[in-house]
Amino acid sequence: MSEAIDYAAVFQTLPGMVALLTPDLVYADVNDEYVTLSGRRREDLVGCYLFDVFPDNPNDSSASGTRNLAASLRRVVATGERDAMALQRYDVENPERPGEWQERYWSTVNAPVLDADGKVVLLVHRVEEVTELIKARGGPSGSRARVLEAELYSRARELQAVNERLRQAHEHEREVALALQEAMLPACRQVRHLPAAVRYRPAIGALHVCGDWYDLVDLVGGNRIGVSVGDVVGHGLSAAGVMGQLRSALSAASRVADGPAQALNVLGRYAHVVDGAESATAVTTFIDLDARTITYSSAGHPPPVLLHADGRVEFLDRATDPPLDACPVPLPRPQAATGYASGATLVLYTDGLIERRGEDIDIGLARLADSLGSHRTDDPETLADAVLLELLPPGGATDDTALVIVRL
Repeated sequence: MSEAIDYAAVFQTLPGMVALLTPDLVYADVNDEYVTLSGRRREDLVGCYLFDVFPDNPNDSSASGTRNLAASLRRVVATGERDAMALQRYDVENPERPGEWQERYWSTVNAPVLDADGKVVLLVHRVEEVTELIKARGGPSGSRARVLEAELYSRARELQAVNERLRQAHEHEREVALALQEAMLPACRQVRHLPAAVRYRPAIGALHVCGDWYDLVDLVGGNRIGVSVGDVVGHGLSAAGVMGQLRSALSAASRVADGPAQALNVLGRYAHVVDGAESATAVTTFIDLDARTITYSSAGHPPPVLLHADGRVEFLDRATDPPLDACPVPLPRPQAATGYASGATLVLYTDGLIERRGEDIDIGLARLADSLGSHRTDDPETLADAVLLELLPPGGATDDTALVIVRL
């Protein structure tokens, strides 16, 4: 089309009752049909809190409309995902007769409007009144209609109750999984004499949680340390369990391996016999503090970053191989090495830090490089906080994130 579309006009003529709400559940706008069918004036809606305009019926002690609707809207804000509610009874006060409440039934769908960073900035609240359908009366089919309406409403409420129990169960599993993950991941502030910072940020909602891990170990022989991160596909307790197994296996292998490639070879063989380790990724670095060299190897993982003291950013991407269990017969993995000067910073992370839906990964890597360069003089703890603040979406990421920073 040669002319720009007037989306404000489109919104006003949308069929059905549609309102735009802020994340605080304040009316930002309503379409014409919402004004007409709600019986309110536009000025009585826009700028007002949703539940100040439409509270529960104070004469009905079992009324749950506001509670259920608020829970749905807050889920959308927290998860950034659409939520279709079960059929609701939500009585409405007659605007012409204050104190008189009318029995109403609604079908409601709530959807997010996201900004460029994936943050929920508005909620599309679409409601359809189905009162007449539910309260159909008259004629020879009247009795049957009353039975059907009662059955429909009863099943809708049962479905809503089941969904709420499922959400509570998922949230409980998430809390247990996060507690297990926290217990298994070290809260390391330094390794040997080197200042270090570690961070773990769980994803928003109940999905994609507890698959990321990190590890810092002293290596046998010489003044050497190993730093690793990994990512298990999955979520919840099962992912946390697999994460713990792989982290422990790599930690043990690193202490006796000749180099990072051999450590990942051992881990790959182990991953083949661990249920849930499919497509897991990992990267490990061996740092020789006397020779000032970093030897590294990656199994399908985003590359570590070496931030040199002069501000130059080097991605350690010359030894990348498929994920841990990609080959039926594991082949020797590649490894590479690079040098560094005193004051350099090594950064390892998982893909939740850099990946965004629909965005090329190179954009995320460039964003990370810019952030590290901007804060290169900060100590590891301050640097870690700055990177997370600048790279993670304000409302939280949809994948969990691990970050390790070591000042060399």
